[in-house]
Amino acid sequence: MEDRKDLGIRSGDTVRVHQKIQEKGKTRIQVFEGLVIARKHGSEAGGTFTVRATMSGVGVEKVFPLYSPLIDKIEIVRRSKVRRAKLYYIRDKVSREIRRQLRNMKLVALATQSEKEQAEKAERLVKEAEEKAVKEVEMKAQAEAVEKTAQEKATTEADVKPEDAPDEIVEEKEEVTEESPAEESEETKEA
Repeated sequence: MEDRKDLGIRSGDTVRVHQKIQEKGKTRIQVFEGLVIARKHGSEAGGTFTVRATMSGVGVEKVFPLYSPLIDKIEIVRRSKVRRAKLYYIRDKVSREIRRQLRNMKLVALATQSEKEQAEKAERLVKEAEEKAVKEVEMKAQAEAVEKTAQEKATTEADVKPEDAPDEIVEEKEEVTEESPAEESEETKEA
């Protein structure tokens, strides 16, 4: 504990804090490395320091008690010269930089593929091309068959029915229609 008092953590330091974490009866050590943005209550018993780190693009801040028994070790990695006691402006500065970077970003969909994936893709493209070619051949064959049947019907109709045939059929139908009302009238007279 006396070592921590003499350590002299201050704003602008980049520190690595080794924290003890208990899970399911076991204790492990987790390391949190970041920039000290605030130091409060000096070196008294309740002294704390706030460490800010960026993890996976997200800003994370943790407040550590200086004399906590759960802190195994504190290392000062780098010391920067700052002119403020509290570096809260870093939060806004980082967000501004990220916004500036996003403005200059372009959406790009680039990826690497393994040789296996490239081979599978090539095989898939070849199969699709073959299926497309087979469908085109089938469509042409169907179109030719339809044209052929249409031509056969046209030739058979021209050979079987002469030009006078439709007129005769119409006259016969007219005679049948004339007889049927006459027969009905005779039947009604008898009744």
